[in-house]
Amino acid sequence: MSELIHVSSSPHIRSKVKTDYIMLMVVIALLPATVFGIYNFGPRALMLICISVATCGLTEYVYERLMKLPVTIGDFSAIVTGLLLALNLPASVSWYVPVIGGVFAIIIVKQLFGGLGQNFMNPALAARCFLLISFSGQMTDFSVPEGAFGKIAVDTVSGATPLALLKSGESVDVVSLLVGNVQGTIGETSVIAILIGAIFLLCLKIIDLRIPLSYLGSFLVFIIIFGGHGLDINYILGHLFGGGLMLGAWFMATDYVTSPITKKGQIVYGIILGILTGLFRIFGGSAEGVSYAIIFSNLLVPLIERVTMPTAFGKGGKRNG
Repeated sequence: MSELIHVSSSPHIRSKVKTDYIMLMVVIALLPATVFGIYNFGPRALMLICISVATCGLTEYVYERLMKLPVTIGDFSAIVTGLLLALNLPASVSWYVPVIGGVFAIIIVKQLFGGLGQNFMNPALAARCFLLISFSGQMTDFSVPEGAFGKIAVDTVSGATPLALLKSGESVDVVSLLVGNVQGTIGETSVIAILIGAIFLLCLKIIDLRIPLSYLGSFLVFIIIFGGHGLDINYILGHLFGGGLMLGAWFMATDYVTSPITKKGQIVYGIILGILTGLFRIFGGSAEGVSYAIIFSNLLVPLIERVTMPTAFGKGGKRNG
């Protein structure tokens, strides 16, 4: 009888899917963009990725040991943070940039707020924005310098970034954007590689379409209305495929911790992301705006959830009839 009346604390419905499995699948989904980034920008890109991942993993391990906390390196969340941070860096940055960014992401944004599940914004993007402020020259330099490993990118990506071309009124090569033969950060250049990873996560039901589609859809509506080019297909596809929009929409805006849990809230969240990204790109001083749009929207998630939380039935709740 005691087993029949046993009461436990909520949640009473639990998923068998564990954090380490989800994070490992995200790492696998990011591999196409990662491999293409290494192919596109050379050994230096590989070096920066390794430094970023190692820094985030080591920082989390050392911090948790020093604070006498359970070591959570095995859940792969620090690895995902390190990989996403690296994919958001230009291949020309100095080796210490991902080190500083990784330490900031893990300690300041993640661990000081309680670790995984408690951080108020995406650690990788928060670190990228911190680096943009601290090392603006390096973080916006997409040139092809000679370094310790020689030339770090192919000759065909030595021009201006697609978004910079659009902002100056020029057209872009949409096919090059799809393939990835353009300038940009290590992981944002190839739309095809990003979509392969996104489809992988969709098939595994790690993510769904609500946030990405509401994000991309609202952004497209915004640039059609306010971009000044109407239904110019080259302009629209250039904005859609250029910069970090696709990487952000599929891999960072969908972060479980920093996105709403309600279905309506996810759509509202995506619409806010699209509007903010459009504002930053069209009216801002920079050609990009995805990172700032996502971290600003992360701050609105508690309010979005509060407004869109379904009304409970019962005492004090909604009644039918």
